[in-house]
Amino acid sequence: MCNLYSITTNQAAIAALFRVVNRYVGNLAPMPGVFPDCPAPVVRNSDAGSEMVLMRWGMPPPPRTGGPPVTNIRNTSSPHWRGWLKPENRCLVPANSFAEYAPEPNPETKKKTWCGSR
Repeated sequence: MCNLYSITTNQAAIAALFRVVNRYVGNLAPMPGVFPDCPAPVVRNSDAGSEMVLMRWGMPPPPRTGGPPVTNIRNTSSPHWRGWLKPENRCLVPANSFAEYAPEPNPETKKKTWCGSR
């Protein structure tokens, strides 16, 4: 996973590409910066077929560590992650672009947008 991504594709395009049956996201505005813990659209399976819903970006952290959602899972053999790796917990995260951490920020992209606020 990555720590920052964008989703600027319109809702109709996502629904057509992934054959979405139900949509529960309301009016989906372009999201040029989706940071951990921000709500964003995902496509998941349901009994009726594929559905598009808003979910928080990231996975719950292990109970002993607490803190913000985890976006990079490196040890998939850890007992904490085994349950989350089952097919019923999987979803598609539509994205137009993504970014990874860089030790030296680029001055042109240093400005951050948190959960759609400006």
